[in-house]
Amino acid sequence: MGDLDNYDDRLPEDADEDIAALEDNPAEEESTDVITAPMEGIEPLAPDTPIYRLRLFYSHETFLAAYAGEALDTGSMVMVPTRYGRDLAQIIGPIRRRENQIFSELARIERPASKEDLDKAEENRRQEEEAFQTCKEKIEAHNLEMKLVSVHYLLEEPKILFFFTAESRIDFRELVKDLVSIFKTRIELRQIGVRDESRVIGGLGVCGRGYCCHMVSDKLKPVSIKMAKDQNLSLNSMKISGPCGRLLCCLAYEHCFYGEQRRLFPPEGCRIDHNGDLWRVLEVNIVMGKVRLVTEDGRQIQLTASAFEKIDGRWGIKKEALEAGT
Repeated sequence: MGDLDNYDDRLPEDADEDIAALEDNPAEEESTDVITAPMEGIEPLAPDTPIYRLRLFYSHETFLAAYAGEALDTGSMVMVPTRYGRDLAQIIGPIRRRENQIFSELARIERPASKEDLDKAEENRRQEEEAFQTCKEKIEAHNLEMKLVSVHYLLEEPKILFFFTAESRIDFRELVKDLVSIFKTRIELRQIGVRDESRVIGGLGVCGRGYCCHMVSDKLKPVSIKMAKDQNLSLNSMKISGPCGRLLCCLAYEHCFYGEQRRLFPPEGCRIDHNGDLWRVLEVNIVMGKVRLVTEDGRQIQLTASAFEKIDGRWGIKKEALEAGT
């Protein structure tokens, strides 16, 4: 998704703004990008400034952040700026920097979390469970066609964030009024996409491992059906879609590999003239590194990528490779 509309009780004049519709094309959908706060005061980075990968618990988004103080241990909690305000994040581990490496998006670790921060976060988690149930009951009472995904109390600001999904525009002004009267604080509702919902909630994918968006990915990268075609995968939506109903995130991970490898093979349908015989490329198996060819009289042969050569823009078969082919 792009920018997400929200309702903040401080801005009643924005209540009539349309909620941005979810993208119909899975290839267009992007992450909510809840962090990506700019660096402040320490740019350009000193060569020895440590870079860490962090994770926000309420969104499971990972990101990079720098800290100019003492070295921080993996697993420790720190305070970082987010688009909603300062919040807790956990250090996944340090990043090995390459020489003169430039980071396009880099947050700033303000300080290690104190015991008071951790105690408050634990109390907030208990309150979030109660707020989730309360909001869910109010949604049912107002008969709103929306699904509550999660609730988050900001650590240093008097604000509660409610994340939800919906298939169409939702008029939740009365819901916000109820929530404000109950919690006596600022309320913000944010609509997220189904991919973001999966990232927040988590679960097991068809591979038996945790969702990539929940356990691995730092951002929800666009995925297109072309990626599945390039990898010779079945175009059955049940096989290439995740539990969120969108194309599998892992299609994007291997797409560059397939693109690079395909340059080593003649394309499917390509016709190759060799020793008077016209061979047609029937199938290219990138994973196995094999190419299957067929002649007009039905003879078939399977060769490896090393059996082909490209001269003056035209593909050919090495003589010794064809003689040894099976």
